[in-house]
Amino acid sequence: MSTTLSLANLGAISQTATVPAYRRSDLKAGIVHFGIGNFHRAHQAVYLDDLFNTGRDLDWAIIGAGVTSYDGTMRDKLRGQDYLTTVVEQDVGKSAARVTGAMIDFLDPSDRAGVVEKIADPSIRIVSMTITEGGYFINPASGKFDPEHPAIVADARNPSDPTTVFGIILAGLRLRRERGILPFTVMSCDNIPGNGHVTENAVAGLARLSDDTDFADWIADNVAFPNSMVDRITPATGAREIDHCRDTFGIDDAWPVYCEEFKQWVMEDHFTAGRPALEEVGVTFVDDVAPFELMKIRILNGGHATIAYPGALLDIHFVHETMEDPDISGFLARLEQTEIIPCVPPVPNTDIQDYFKLIERRFANPKIGDTVARLAQDGSNRQPKFILPSTADRLAKGQDVQGLALVSALWCRYFEGQSDSGKAIVFNDASAERLQAAALASRDDPLAFLELKDIFGAVAESAQFRKRFVEALASLRNNGTRATLRAYIDGSLAA
Repeated sequence: MSTTLSLANLGAISQTATVPAYRRSDLKAGIVHFGIGNFHRAHQAVYLDDLFNTGRDLDWAIIGAGVTSYDGTMRDKLRGQDYLTTVVEQDVGKSAARVTGAMIDFLDPSDRAGVVEKIADPSIRIVSMTITEGGYFINPASGKFDPEHPAIVADARNPSDPTTVFGIILAGLRLRRERGILPFTVMSCDNIPGNGHVTENAVAGLARLSDDTDFADWIADNVAFPNSMVDRITPATGAREIDHCRDTFGIDDAWPVYCEEFKQWVMEDHFTAGRPALEEVGVTFVDDVAPFELMKIRILNGGHATIAYPGALLDIHFVHETMEDPDISGFLARLEQTEIIPCVPPVPNTDIQDYFKLIERRFANPKIGDTVARLAQDGSNRQPKFILPSTADRLAKGQDVQGLALVSALWCRYFEGQSDSGKAIVFNDASAERLQAAALASRDDPLAFLELKDIFGAVAESAQFRKRFVEALASLRNNGTRATLRAYIDGSLAA
């Protein structure tokens, strides 16, 4: 027998799951968060739930917000269960459920004026976001804010009726300035190098596009955009997770979150209007996030990109299964040790080799149920952030990029649309149509895929990279994925 997740049922649910130690009625909103997806509910919301359980800072509860139809669907699911979430932490030999209650409301995405008014409320001191790498309007090749994106152009022309997260943030800041209210901190929780700087560039850049240079300067002088590094492997939710939550813990949750036990949050202590005492529950505050962030993005996120495409081409479903495959795990280990880790500068109080061993263990966790398809999605945004920077660093030093070029070639081969066995590949990428067109064109001209200049940028101009890419692509097509991985591992690829 199962119990529907709700505030009224927390007593019954406490028999199988940890529930909040605080009274929900004691919470007051201090944060509006855009992008109430699985990662946010397994990360920021968990840290705040931990803090509230100590009795601290109960005026920093979360109100959800969003701008997409997905946000509306999530709002409906969470509203039906009093904005509670079941978080199931999975590790080898362990599966534990907790119910978090850090969110107390979720704004209607269709009422944009209402969202603007809420973030203009003096009680809201942080506006945070988890909107994925693709939500920041960044030109992939330059890594800079793209002022020509149609959505940004539209918000610049009509700032009183914004449709993007950044347009709404601008409108809220404008109201606060007009009303003499201290501005809120804008806090990115996405896997983007310099995520605070990127967010500031988008917000101030949009203000300047609206011909409001004075307002843009005010933002630069008065609004905090802390950089942060966030980490927790959090797969997508599906019927498998919903059924497991009900059958194992007796909880009917419309959209539970499953995640690994490990979590990490490193952040700059730079806030406009105060912050919750998150250092009390494990958040690390530092003067410079960059070393931690670069290590994580290159080694973990780059590692995910490394195993995703060979996994898909070899018809492997789960991430832990790629680590059980000696050819894929061997490819990851050799690439990380010879090409990626040497590009990672020292990180305070961190042994990078130990960090990579931890990453290997996390990838191999069979309880997570993370999928290759999730890792392979949105490559047009992820490759320029997670793989190509290491490639560019090595090329700048005159170093070989055989393994990194192989990752790019695997991505190209993936976008031909069929695995090595002939199974159709389902893409999940906003640029899928042109990526596939370029991949198919590369059958006649191997360099056609590198003509995606907005993705590959100057890397595509390197003779060394082009040579290695062509060699790898030829091997993938002539010999197959497995034989190519083995050739890279034993050093015979293009020997």
